[in-house]
Amino acid sequence: MSSAPSSPSRFAPLIAIMRREFAGYFRTPLAYVFLAVFNAFAVSLAFFVGGLFESGVASLDRFFLYHPWLWAFLAPAAGARLWAEERRQGTIELLLTWPVTVWQAALGKFLAAWLFLACALLMTIPVAFTVGYLGNDGSNWNIITGPDWGVIVGGYAGSLLCAGACLGIASIASALTRNQVIAFVTGFLACFILVLVGYGVFDELLAGILGSGGVDEIRRLGLWRNLEPFTLGLVDARPIAYFLSVAFAGLGLSTIIVERR
Repeated sequence: MSSAPSSPSRFAPLIAIMRREFAGYFRTPLAYVFLAVFNAFAVSLAFFVGGLFESGVASLDRFFLYHPWLWAFLAPAAGARLWAEERRQGTIELLLTWPVTVWQAALGKFLAAWLFLACALLMTIPVAFTVGYLGNDGSNWNIITGPDWGVIVGGYAGSLLCAGACLGIASIASALTRNQVIAFVTGFLACFILVLVGYGVFDELLAGILGSGGVDEIRRLGLWRNLEPFTLGLVDARPIAYFLSVAFAGLGLSTIIVERR
């Protein structure tokens, strides 16, 4: 009887940290700039570069094609402040005087940043409805007869997991320095390399160094290679395990770095 009221309090510090960090993203105009830039580039790349309208196919595979590139930029931008800002302002000691463990603080910060990225992704939903409308030849808004919405939902889920993986990498960069610019550049370069893995030109370069066998193994680490099954409607546990492993491995490693420092 007495233990029942105490169970919600286990998550109270985590929720408090998460609310604090999520609200912190919207205290500066920079967050709105990032959201606007993400949506502008996502739509522009899909329709003007990927030729989504000219393809004549009611599918968002050309839309999700460029998401790893976008997350490689936005995730480090959102994750740079996770620990670097706390260390620069000297508030990390104050934060850890709260009745909260380092792991709770790290998880709350990570989930808040991931939620911020989810908000950026949700703002692109009008693109999906636009494709649904075009899929019906513009005759009505009966989206049920439009494109395969299961595949589209899977694409959004895969994109969100890809964002989490990039955020995990960014959290390590943020834990290593107190300068947000350095954290952003380091995280961006690491994510950029993972985006390149799996593309033809980069694979040919690696093939000349490691051979075809080594390239096949490295190709599995590419962000796009693991996102592609989601855009095709294929349910595979390996891409899910890959994205979650990178995300939470980055979270764990960054927490250990903060603890030791």
